Amino acid sequence: MRLRLPLLPTVIVGMAVATMIALGFWQLQRKAEKEALIALYAANADKPPIAFPHMAPVRDAEMFRKSTLNCLEVVGWQSVSGRDTSGKAGFQYIADCSTGPEGPGALVAYGIADRPDIKPDWKGGMVNGTVVTEPSRYSFIERTFGAISVPRPMIVAGDAPEGMRAVAQPDPKNVTNNHLSYALQWFFFAAAALVIYLLALRRRQSGR
Repeated sequence: MRLRLPLLPTVIVGMAVATMIALGFWQLQRKAEKEALIALYAANADKPPIAFPHMAPVRDAEMFRKSTLNCLEVVGWQSVSGRDTSGKAGFQYIADCSTGPEGPGALVAYGIADRPDIKPDWKGGMVNGTVVTEPSRYSFIERTFGAISVPRPMIVAGDAPEGMRAVAQPDPKNVTNNHLSYALQWFFFAAAALVIYLLALRRRQSGR
């Protein structure tokens, strides 16, 4: 039995399938770009220290570089989930530092604790560590559709205040690269949409 294809539904489904396939190939391209970026980050970790980049955005060439920061005064604290140097989970404390009378300030990840409500006994000083960006405060929906601010630069200190554990130093190997799985999902969606449409057409024609 020959399958008859209605024009308008076939065009709509064909466009949808083509869009999904295009998104799949775009994710494969993003996968290659992310792999190159991770390789750059890994190379940065072995380069000499740089001056701390106070202003956002942090350039790719500055990420995961060693740096030194003079925190003149801690003006506030925030806590987010994190891990210490042994891999144990806890609450990572981030100091909002003043760096001068008119300076932009700076963020310092300085210590891991088991509670989110303590006040670290640190007023400021010289900090040696690794340059990254502040943890994301936005949900997936906000990142996808909302207008979000550029992440501020942050230094992850190599030590910790008394009574706290040192934060694990950032590792480029932990940068996520899920683009292959995203590509496979889009290809699966395209194949599923095409199969479902063909089955629906066959059932409709058989009913006639």
